[in-house]
Amino acid sequence: MTHRTTEIIVGMFMVAGFAALLVLALKVSGLSLNPPGDTYTVYAHFNDAGGIAPRGRVSMAGVSIGRISDISLDKQTFKARVAMEIDASVDTIPEDSAAVIRTSGLLGDQYIDISVGGAQESLADGDSFYETQSAMNLERLISNFASGR
Repeated sequence: MTHRTTEIIVGMFMVAGFAALLVLALKVSGLSLNPPGDTYTVYAHFNDAGGIAPRGRVSMAGVSIGRISDISLDKQTFKARVAMEIDASVDTIPEDSAAVIRTSGLLGDQYIDISVGGAQESLADGDSFYETQSAMNLERLISNFASGR
């Protein structure tokens, strides 16, 4: 009887451990079991997309308002075209706002931060940011500093 109780307790402990690993993997990968809410898509063109990646964070004033859905090369301008899915609840982003690639911490993940403008008109589905600021390339800065440029 004691042997069977021990096996049941060990089995429940193993199931709880696997469930904890699954939740941790979902959190680290940025995936969610919740269905996504309503969103609209806006675009930004960067000279250098740096280390941003699909499913990366889009924030405004430090608050996450969306995710990066796609990164591709615009064959006309040879710039990185970044598609962002913004939560539908954030529908008043001024059209003169700027999209800036920032790094969280010294060597942390890169994300897109939206610097709010002052225009009366708002960005709508399919619009693009007029002003962007590309990622700071740390290797290029060190190389320029070392070569004296």
